[in-house]
Amino acid sequence: MHRPEAVVDVSIHLWETLAYELVSIIGERGFQSLYSRSLHLTSAAFPWMEMNPSVPQNGSDFADLKKFLAAQDATNSGEASAALLITFIDILALLIGELLTSSILRLAWGDDALDKVVKEFP
Repeated sequence: MHRPEAVVDVSIHLWETLAYELVSIIGERGFQSLYSRSLHLTSAAFPWMEMNPSVPQNGSDFADLKKFLAAQDATNSGEASAALLITFIDILALLIGELLTSSILRLAWGDDALDKVVKEFP
């Protein structure tokens, strides 16, 4: 990892921008449902992620996720964060299709987001 200390901040930023775009499309409850399901599935590999997490309200408060990620070493935090995002995106793509999911990700993160993520995560 190029900047291990940035994993938590980058992760939270990705979630906040994705939530902003999705809440306007699928609503707060839709986002919360997808996020909760993703967290539950990801916690099978990273049990520390499902320790009474609160679901973000208004798609913007990822305080519990930030706390959980910050408590781990950079490698574990990065792997867990990537797994959670991938799980979320996979579920979203199954529900609305890959093309629409890609469009939403581009709106949320921009065309160059993948390059930024690759630099921060293993």
